[in-house]
Amino acid sequence: MVLGRLAAAITNPKTGWKTTHFWGPIANWGLVVAAVSDAFNQGPEVISVPMTSALCVYSALFMRFAWLVQPRNYLLFACHFFNEGAQLTQLMRGLKYEQEQQAKIPLNDTPTSSTGTAGKVAFLSAIGQGLQAQVLKLPLPDVARTFVSHPAGPFTIHFWAPTWKWMLSITNLLDYNRPVEKVSTMQQTALCATGFIWSRYSMVIIPVNYNLFAVNISLAVTGTYHLGRKVYSEFNKTKKD
Repeated sequence: MVLGRLAAAITNPKTGWKTTHFWGPIANWGLVVAAVSDAFNQGPEVISVPMTSALCVYSALFMRFAWLVQPRNYLLFACHFFNEGAQLTQLMRGLKYEQEQQAKIPLNDTPTSSTGTAGKVAFLSAIGQGLQAQVLKLPLPDVARTFVSHPAGPFTIHFWAPTWKWMLSITNLLDYNRPVEKVSTMQQTALCATGFIWSRYSMVIIPVNYNLFAVNISLAVTGTYHLGRKVYSEFNKTKKD
């Protein structure tokens, strides 16, 4: 019975293995695999705390997104459920490592937290419909009214999940000069693959999500940049040897 339903879901012509409804979540499973692999095979020095923090909030928001998007995507929901656990584990390792390093060399910089922002985003998306109705009663310009009432507008998870995903691209940009040996190859490969595949997926879901399309193009570019740095470094190292 269970295997039959699984086979039917995988071969479904509208959402099965021949579509991005299947391969989009599969690409995201790469983030889970990367986190687990790095946890077992890499030291905590490769963990980017800003990126991992962003990934934690990203998965929390995309669990909600996966449940509300049409067609509903259980594979995507499961992916982000497991990724949340994997990234939280890595985040704890990374924070512990940073604390150990700070104990050796006192730093003046105060670390920032995304917890408050994440809480506000989650709260806004949860009460979005009520707020949207109230805002639409105001005398808004036509452009603003269209934006507010859009199915992927600012009072929906379809807006906030992709908007938070921009943090992944921004973090990659801020890490543009991160020491190559501290760049996680598996994580960047997963982010790169996610960017390319999800740029297509964002165009075939309901509602069509241009914000999601744009952020994934950006993520694909920044991921490719870091992978290129890694490959170039490995090539030079081999050449010297």
